[in-house]
Amino acid sequence: EFVGQIGHYRANTIETVRLALKARDHMFAIAGKEGIAFDLEKRGILHVYRTEKEFATATRVNALLTEGGLDRHAVTPAEMRAIEPTLQGSYHGGFFTPSDSTGDIHKFSVGLGAACARRGARFIQDVTVSGIAAAGTGFAITFAPSPGTPERPAETLSVDGVVIAAGVAARRFAADLGDRVNIYPVKGYSITLPLEDDASVAGAPWVSLLDEATKIVSSRLGTDRFRVAGTAEFNGENRDIRADRIKPLIDWTRALFPSVSTEKAVPWTGLRPMTPSMMPKVGRGRRAGVFYNTGHGHLGWTLSAATADLLAESVAATLPPG
Repeated sequence: EFVGQIGHYRANTIETVRLALKARDHMFAIAGKEGIAFDLEKRGILHVYRTEKEFATATRVNALLTEGGLDRHAVTPAEMRAIEPTLQGSYHGGFFTPSDSTGDIHKFSVGLGAACARRGARFIQDVTVSGIAAAGTGFAITFAPSPGTPERPAETLSVDGVVIAAGVAARRFAADLGDRVNIYPVKGYSITLPLEDDASVAGAPWVSLLDEATKIVSSRLGTDRFRVAGTAEFNGENRDIRADRIKPLIDWTRALFPSVSTEKAVPWTGLRPMTPSMMPKVGRGRRAGVFYNTGHGHLGWTLSAATADLLAESVAATLPPG
């Protein structure tokens, strides 16, 4: 099914850009209204290309991105170094998106959760949902404490409607509810480098980077952290952190930013919930009261504010307040 979606690449790419731009406006509005501080940096992202062939391919892709409304333009090697002076290496050219921004998703999510709680939302944490089933005109959600947390009996929550926003677990929950949501976990890796000495602080880039040759992306998280990420591993729901996946991230950092210490690199891995089209599934399921907001792949935070807005409209139309 993934291969079958190749023919829709152009339309899906343009729609993804439009969703991302809409989401960015929503996210900034939410953060401003709720006073959420999340190490936001509006310094843009620089895509770097080492060969003429890579750059030619990027030029064709750029036409689709700009058609979607993205402000992205070509830059020379000299302009690249002016944009990000710490960058080392030899490059044919690049593309720069000045409007791109980065931040700490954990800090944003904590702030967003607090804002929801102030409006009456109830959070049930450290539990594992074992099943969702139709019950009368609503649904019964059964859950128990997650492994490693204090034991207590399983509980069942009765609700009028349910939104499945469960990452790679969405496929299983959808099947319980009579829907087919074709999501596969595509595993990614990252390292977070604490910038604890003057050389590391000065040598780490502030502008986000995407290296086409290695498919590695980096972001600065505040003054004291640098994150480097990459890899698309098809390995089921395996969450093991493999040394052979982390090493290229370490090597890339040492090659491009030799002043940054990698001694205390913190490795991480996560499962991106990918659909065959790489487009998220947002909206109603077959059964009344069932909704989905999942399958965002590697663009979860990028698209989240827009898809949440679309989902809220769908829920409100089906299950009006009161």
